[in-house]
Amino acid sequence: MNRICLCLPTNRACPATIAATHQEAAYAAERFGADVQLLILDSCDESTRAAHARVVAGLHPVPGVTVHHLDEDAQRAFLRRAVERAGLPGPDRLLRLLLPPAVSYGACTNRAFLLAAALGCASLHRRDSDSTYQLHAGEPVFPVHHELPWLGRPAAEAAAGGLRTDLDQALSRRPVSLAGASFIGELSVDIREIRQLDEGVYHDVVSLWAPGDWSEDRKRELVEESFTGAGTTPFTGDRATLTRVDPMRVDMCNIAFDRAVYERIPLPPATDTIGSDYFLLHVVHDARLPGILHNRNIENFHTPERRTDTGFPAYQRRFVKFLLSMLYFHDVYARMTTEGDRLLDDHGRIRADRIARLLRDSTALDRTENAWRLDRVDTAYRKLGGRYAVLADQLAVERDQLIGNAASDINDFAYLTEVWPSLIEAART
Repeated sequence: MNRICLCLPTNRACPATIAATHQEAAYAAERFGADVQLLILDSCDESTRAAHARVVAGLHPVPGVTVHHLDEDAQRAFLRRAVERAGLPGPDRLLRLLLPPAVSYGACTNRAFLLAAALGCASLHRRDSDSTYQLHAGEPVFPVHHELPWLGRPAAEAAAGGLRTDLDQALSRRPVSLAGASFIGELSVDIREIRQLDEGVYHDVVSLWAPGDWSEDRKRELVEESFTGAGTTPFTGDRATLTRVDPMRVDMCNIAFDRAVYERIPLPPATDTIGSDYFLLHVVHDARLPGILHNRNIENFHTPERRTDTGFPAYQRRFVKFLLSMLYFHDVYARMTTEGDRLLDDHGRIRADRIARLLRDSTALDRTENAWRLDRVDTAYRKLGGRYAVLADQLAVERDQLIGNAASDINDFAYLTEVWPSLIEAART
């Protein structure tokens, strides 16, 4: 029986999402005979966790589905045991990277990877608390429908099984390493208000996540495509393609990885940084590993706390940190593309040592480009006025810290990548 981990990390109230994800787990067990470990990683406050616990307690038992609802204390205890068993230097640093005090999109998923290894799972399937499943003919449209049949199996088997393919025949013996789709509905990053206030400012800000040497035409195309997912067209019927999956065509709220990916490379543990959890999409693509791109898109929505007096500056700061992180990630992505097959060892496994070296090399980049990015953000936000101008004042005070943090975040990621195989082995045993 194929044991999988269906994971829902959350730091917000999401009782309906918990119940819906349990329905997807039941679908996977009943339709595919999977042994589903439903993992809810709960970083909410005490009262919200208690409400979630009541939802979990009320779930109807389903054969083949086991529910794990872990608060941060339980997660920390597990991580401490794994770190101690791994015997690595700097255990306190590792624990901070795996369970930081601030929001980290990568760290929460890294904890799921380690727990999936401990549970003996062959794959991890991630969902988000601020999204829901589409309905078609009155039934939920579950992404696991396309994730389970072929993940981890040779691409040639998927093609022989009738899956549409545009994959290079030379890659057909490699395993299907990723299956994913995107989302419909709200932008994946909550910045629609900027576009409503000033289309020109929106272009200026969003274009800052492009490489600095791109032409204006390429930047304009990127801005139009950015954060839009699959648009707004609802699901009407299945389409799935065996391919090298373009990272721009999938979203981390709707993704599944084979264990051979996440047990080799973690995600960046950067705190307060939007988009810090997308690195593995690029690794799979650039290492020329097969994937499945399907159209069971999840419906995205925004929760209101991002627009409150306290939530707004915190969320916008995460967006700015994302822009600064791209100085380093674009460099690493370009070099991974050049490396191609050399990212894999003789057994076809991703080489953590090679990727860690690329990360470390990138930290030597000149930071002038990030100073320029902050200048552009400052000009844009002051033009918008109101609370954006107030935020510009705050970012100006933090300017040097933000630029320094962007580099130190990559250093932390390189370190975690170097020790990750040892952590996975400790978690597994």
